Amino acid sequence: MKSLIPLAVAFAGLLCSVSAGADVKPIYENNFESAALDKAPEGAMAIAGDFLVKQEGGNKFLELPGEPLDTFGILFGPAGQTDLSATAKFFGTKTGRKYPAFGVSLGGVGGYRLIMSGGKKMLEIFKGDEVVKSVPFEWTSGEWTKLRLQVRKAGGGYVVEGKAWPASAAEPKDWQISLEVKDAPPTGRVGLWGSPFSGTPIRFDDLVVTSKND
Repeated sequence: MKSLIPLAVAFAGLLCSVSAGADVKPIYENNFESAALDKAPEGAMAIAGDFLVKQEGGNKFLELPGEPLDTFGILFGPAGQTDLSATAKFFGTKTGRKYPAFGVSLGGVGGYRLIMSGGKKMLEIFKGDEVVKSVPFEWTSGEWTKLRLQVRKAGGGYVVEGKAWPASAAEPKDWQISLEVKDAPPTGRVGLWGSPFSGTPIRFDDLVVTSKND
């Protein structure tokens, strides 16, 4: 009988693993590996900006040119409900004292955005084009950075949460920025945003949208 105990424990662990994985199954994901080069991704809708799929070292990614110096966005996937989490990977470089800004959004153009503002050394939550919350954040130029934005129901309102971390490191357990709101957030497609204020391209990769899972 003793020899069956480890098997039972292992089987129980497998069941837990499968159950947990089912909770975080992506609603939408795009790593651009199947996308055609030098074209916008199929099904995406550019709000502004010349977003094109590029490749380097065998890896495909979405790229926004380093000019003009403005803010640009592109939308992906189906229109979403609340209680969603979106994660994506970003690459940018500074030029002297000029820094890029980039981020991910939920709820379409007028929804909530999580933006890394390199020049301000801030991680910010926007509602549409307006900053509604900021916290200090030290960004490293020339390294891939991950951002995760989540919007979830909480009591009689909603909570908007975000975090950012180097793509080479583990995801932080705690949210770094949080905002409580009363009104229901807009519904709409997930978005990627870039402001190439440094005059160099911004790259985007590994976009994943899931139901809120923590």
